[in-house]
Amino acid sequence: MKKVLFGLALAVVLPLSAQQKPVYLDEAQPIEKRVEDALSRLTLKEKVAMVHAQSKFSSPGVPRLGIPEFWMTDGPHGIRPEVLWDEWDQAGWTNDSCVAYPALTCLAATWNPEMSMLYGKSIGEEARYRNKTVLLGPGVNIYRTPLNGRNFEYMGEDPYLSAHMVVPYVQGVQMNGVAACVKHFALNNHEVNRHTTNVIVDDRALYEIYLPAFKAAVQEGKAWAIMGAYNLYKGQHACHNQYLLNDILKGEWGFDGVVVSDWGGVHDTDQAITNGMDMEFGSWTNGLSAGTSNAYDNYYLALPYLQRIQEGKVGTKELDDKVRRILRLAFRTTMDTKRPFGALLSEAHYEAARRIGEEGIVLLQNKNNVLPIDLNNAKKIAVIGENAIKMMTVGGGSSSLKVQRELSPLDGIKQRVAGKAEVVYARGYVGDATGEYNGVVTGQNLKDDRTPEELIAEAVKVAADADYVIFIGGLNKSDGQDCEDADRKGIELSYGQDAVISALAKANKNLIVVNISGNAIAMPWVNEVPAIVQDWYLGSEAGSALAAILMGDVNPSGKLPFTFPVKLEDVPAHILGEYTGERSREIIDIKYNEGIFVGYRWADKQKKVKPLFPFGHGLSYTTFEYGKPTADSKTMSADGTLTVKVNVKNTGAREGQEVVQLYISDKKSSLPRPVKELKGFQKIKLAPGEAKEVTFTIDKEALSFFDDAQHAWVAEPGKFEAIIAASSANIKGVVPFELK
Repeated sequence: MKKVLFGLALAVVLPLSAQQKPVYLDEAQPIEKRVEDALSRLTLKEKVAMVHAQSKFSSPGVPRLGIPEFWMTDGPHGIRPEVLWDEWDQAGWTNDSCVAYPALTCLAATWNPEMSMLYGKSIGEEARYRNKTVLLGPGVNIYRTPLNGRNFEYMGEDPYLSAHMVVPYVQGVQMNGVAACVKHFALNNHEVNRHTTNVIVDDRALYEIYLPAFKAAVQEGKAWAIMGAYNLYKGQHACHNQYLLNDILKGEWGFDGVVVSDWGGVHDTDQAITNGMDMEFGSWTNGLSAGTSNAYDNYYLALPYLQRIQEGKVGTKELDDKVRRILRLAFRTTMDTKRPFGALLSEAHYEAARRIGEEGIVLLQNKNNVLPIDLNNAKKIAVIGENAIKMMTVGGGSSSLKVQRELSPLDGIKQRVAGKAEVVYARGYVGDATGEYNGVVTGQNLKDDRTPEELIAEAVKVAADADYVIFIGGLNKSDGQDCEDADRKGIELSYGQDAVISALAKANKNLIVVNISGNAIAMPWVNEVPAIVQDWYLGSEAGSALAAILMGDVNPSGKLPFTFPVKLEDVPAHILGEYTGERSREIIDIKYNEGIFVGYRWADKQKKVKPLFPFGHGLSYTTFEYGKPTADSKTMSADGTLTVKVNVKNTGAREGQEVVQLYISDKKSSLPRPVKELKGFQKIKLAPGEAKEVTFTIDKEALSFFDDAQHAWVAEPGKFEAIIAASSANIKGVVPFELK
C-alpha cells in the first residue's frame, strides 16, 4: 500500500515541478519582460485598484498573483511611527520607535557626499526592517525664502550642492530594496497657501535653479519614485501637471519610476489620468458624506476612473502606463527576493546620526578663540535656554518621529564634562512648553510661569561666575517656527531670546550662542557675542554631536548651505519676487521675479548689502592656507575639459577638514548671468602641517546656461574664470581661461 501511495505522490508532484515559473516571477528575466507579463494577467479592476490608496499609507497589490501591497512611510529624517489604517491616530505599536537622523539642512551642511550615502543607507535599513516599500524623502526644494517653515527638510539654496548631495542619499536608500521618493516636485518653496499658490517663474530659473536636484536624483541617483508638490504651475496642480510630469520628468529626463501624489495633492480625475500621476494618496474625497462604506473607492483615480473607462470616455493607455510603473516598483522592492533585511535601532545607526551631526554643525564665529572649551580651565559651565532641554524630534509636521532615545544638548554636555566641570542650567526664556504631535508625546513638562524679567535675572546670575556660558536657543518645531503647513512671520528670534543673549553678553565675555534651527535667523547681537554655532536639528544624537564640537573632540567642518541675510529685506524673494503670508482659499499667483538670482547669486549681483554669513561659510579650530590655483590649459574646447588644481595646507595645530569650493564666472554672455556659480566642491581632511592637491575637472556643462528661447543648454565661447574659494565671499584664487 505504501508503494502505491508513493507512486501516486510522484505522479502528482512531477507535473507541478515540470511547470514553468511565470515570466513575471522569474527574476532571471529582464524587468521589462516581467512587467509586460504581469500587466497581461491583470483585470481592469485590479489595475484601477493599484493606482490609488487603500489606507492612509498603503495601496493594494494583487494577492491573486502574489504581488504584495505597497507601504509608504515618512520621512526624510527617520521612519514615522505607525498610524491606524484609516485614521491619523497612533496605532499604539511598541516596536515602531526609530533612530532620528539630523535634518537634511544639516546633511547639506556637511558638504560631504559620503555622509549622504551613509545617511541614505542607514535610514533605508530602518525602512526596510519596518517592511516599507517607499521612503517619502528626501526633499530638495530650493531655499528661496528664510520664512519657509519646511526649509529644515531640504538641502539649501544652491542647485549644484543639492544635486550632488541628493544622489548618494537616493542610492543609499535604494541599496536596501526601498524606493526613495524625492519631493516635492516642483516649486514648493513656501508653506502658506501651498495648495493654492500658482507659481509663475521663467524657464531659465526653473531649469537652472529649481529642477537640477530633481534631475540628478532621477538620472544619476536612478530614483524609483518622485512625489508631486501641492502648488500649481502654469495653472495646473503639480501632482497632475502636463509640463512638469509628462514633458520634463517622464519626457526630457526619461523617468521610468512612479509619481506619487503628496497626500491630498490630487484635485481632478481627468488631469490625474492624462497628466502623469501614477499613485494617488490622501485625497480629501473621503466619500463619507455620501454614506459610502469605502472612502478609497471615491478617490479621483478610483471609481470615477473606472466608470470613465467602462463608459468609453477614456481608454486604458494611460492606465497601463501607470500600472507598468507600479509593477516596476514592485519588482525593484517587495518582489526582489535578494534585497537585504535591514536593521533597526542599531548602534551603527546611532553612530551614523552622530557623525553626520558632527560634520554638519557650522562654526559661524569664533572671536578670541573662545571655542573649543578648555576643560583644564573650566570649572563651571553655565547652559542657558529652552532648546538645551526641549525634544526636537516631535513636531514640525510629517517628519515628526517617535524615537527610541534623544540626547538633549544639556545632557550631552553634562555627559561629556562629567567629573571635569560643573554644569549649571537656567531656562532663560519660555518658548513652546508643549510636546505633542499627532499622538506622540515627549513626556516633558516645560511649563514655567515666571516672567521674562525673572528668567533673565536668573540666567544672568548663573552666568556671572561661570567660566563659559552656552546659550542654546533658536527655533523649534512648533507652528510658525520650523514647521510644515506654516511659514515664519519674520526672521527674528521669538520668545524674547535677543534680550536674553544681550544680557548674557554683558554678564560674561566667554559667551557661546548655539542656534538650533533649519533656517537663517537675524542676529542683532552678532557683534556682542564672541562665538556662534549653527547647530540644526540633529536628531537622536543631538547632545553628543554638539558636545563633541564644543569641547574640541571634533573639529567643526560644516559649511552653510544657504545665505544668512542681515534682515528679511535683503532677500531677493522679498525685494523683487512675490511672497505672501496671508492665507487664501482662492488660487493666487506668486511671481518669482528674482529669476535665477537666489541666495548668493543675488548677494553677488547687488553688491550693496553683505550677508550676515555667506553661503559656503564655516570656520574651523585650525587654519588652512591655499596656494595659487592653476589650470592645465588657457583654453577649453566645446567637447573638451579643463582641470583646475590648488594646493591646500593645514597651517594650524589640529587635524581638520576643509571644503574647497569651485565657482565659475562667465565674463561676458548674451543673457544675464550670476557673477559666479558653484560648480565643484571637495571635502578634504588634513593633519597639522599636511598639504594636499585638490583637483577639479570641468566640461562645458559647468559653463552652460539655459537659453529659454532655444529651450536648450548653451555654453557660449568667450572668457571665463575658475574661482577657488572657502565660501561664496572668501575668494582664494582665480584662474582665467577661454572657451573656444
